[in-house]
Amino acid sequence: MAAGNNGASTPEDDDPFGYLYADGQTAGAQAPRQGGGYGYPGPAAQPGVPRTSYNQVRAVGERQYGGGGGQVPQAQYQYQQQYAQPSPQYAAPETFPGADRTRPVPPVQPPQRGGPNTRGLLLGAIAVVLVVVIGITVAVLTNTKDDARDDKAGPTAPATQVQQSPSPKPSQSAQEPVELPKQDAATLRLGGPARLGTDVKGAKGADGAYVMFNGTGGSASWTVEVPEDGSYTLFLSYSVPGKDANATLSVNGGSPREIRMKNFAHAAEGDWEKGWTYTYSYAELKKGSNTMTMSCEPGNQCEAYLDQVWLQQGQVKG
Repeated sequence: MAAGNNGASTPEDDDPFGYLYADGQTAGAQAPRQGGGYGYPGPAAQPGVPRTSYNQVRAVGERQYGGGGGQVPQAQYQYQQQYAQPSPQYAAPETFPGADRTRPVPPVQPPQRGGPNTRGLLLGAIAVVLVVVIGITVAVLTNTKDDARDDKAGPTAPATQVQQSPSPKPSQSAQEPVELPKQDAATLRLGGPARLGTDVKGAKGADGAYVMFNGTGGSASWTVEVPEDGSYTLFLSYSVPGKDANATLSVNGGSPREIRMKNFAHAAEGDWEKGWTYTYSYAELKKGSNTMTMSCEPGNQCEAYLDQVWLQQGQVKG
């Protein structure tokens, strides 16, 4: 419906906030009344005179229907009768006839912490981690065993190639001192008054034989083979009658030197059988054959019996 059909008022008369402006107030606009609407109130209603504005606002419930008698139209009454009461299709169970209206409302259960599937998800994640760890462990152990088998098997030579045995390393026995000869004095070459004897017991030579100097000039010479030049130690076993003795040692015709034969056995004087002992002397020998001579020279105390002689390489203390 157009505004021109509702009265002679101009559109600005429909301004609900006209009372806020000077021109509106001049036109007679007033503030809203208690329980009324806003805007220009317009002239009072008169029978047969239309309203000045169709846009006049009223409070909710204030508008009347019909000819002003305050009666609710039939359509509105039917609407209220139909929807004011609760519909049986949506009524609560306790509203039905004979229902227990005192039934307590079940308490609301608080939601479980973590959700209903949290435990299942956690167990599944743990199972997956265990499977991965077990798989890695099996793989590592398998590779380790394969490597160990490869190490034991060693490299395999091609079928057309022949492997040569490694060259033998020098044995340690080759560096050990060479065992040198040992000889009974009774088998040596005797000179001067030197003689063999067998009366005194305890000699280790064959048949218990030994060599006696029998005074100045008596000698016993030993010829021996050595593997190389160097220092050697000559050992001599002998017996003295409870007192010290000495003799002369010469090597390959060189300068003679003293060889001492002391009473190391601490035998009583005159006890030849208890006086068996040994002594040693260093000598420089050359590779091959060497001759060593033990003799009784002037100034020597030669009262001694010779039993055995032997050599050791190097300067060794007995």
